[in-house]
Amino acid sequence: MSIRFTANARRGVVALSLAAGVAVGVGGCGGGGGDDEKPKSTSSASREGGSEKDTQQGQAEEPLAELKGQDGLLLRITSAERDAGGFLTVSGDLKNDGDKSVMVPAALRGDETEIIRHGRSLGGATLVDSAGKKRYYVLRDTDGRPLTTSDLGSMKPGESVPVFMQFPSPPTSTNEVVFQLPTFASATISISG
Repeated sequence: MSIRFTANARRGVVALSLAAGVAVGVGGCGGGGGDDEKPKSTSSASREGGSEKDTQQGQAEEPLAELKGQDGLLLRITSAERDAGGFLTVSGDLKNDGDKSVMVPAALRGDETEIIRHGRSLGGATLVDSAGKKRYYVLRDTDGRPLTTSDLGSMKPGESVPVFMQFPSPPTSTNEVVFQLPTFASATISISG
C-alpha cells in the first residue's frame, strides 16, 4: 500500500507543479495591462517606430519612391536608413491600389531555394550601387529566412501593409541606390544615416 500511496503522491506533486508553472507562465504573459495594450508593444511596426511613422504618414510626407507592380499593387518607399551595425533598412507600405482583391505575387520572394521555403515575402528585393558596381540582396537569418516582411497573402482593395527589407549597408560614400523588386518598376532612392 505504501507504494501505491507514494505513486499517488508523486502524481499529485507533478500535477501541482504543472499547474503552478502554467499559472506563472500565464501571469508573466499578461503584462498587467489588458489586451488593448498588447498589440502596440508586439507589432512588427513598433520595431521601426510604428507610432511615430503613423503620425508622419498622416502628414503629407513625400515618399522616396513609388513603384507600380502588377494587378494594382503599389510600393511606397518612405525611408532607407543606415544603422551603426552595418545594415540598411528600407521601409514603406505595400498597397492594393486596384479595385479587386489581389494575391501578393509569389515572384516577390525571388527564386532562391532558401527563401522559397519560407513562404511569401519581399525576399527578391535588391539594391544596386551603380558607382560601386555591387548588388545587395536581402539579408537572411541562420535558418535562411529573409529579413523582410513575410506571410504576405491576399489584399483587399485599398488595403495597405507596412513593409521592411534589411540589406547589408553600402559604403558610407554611397548616397543613392537603385531599388529593385520582381514585378515592380525600379527606382533610385536616397540613403539616410
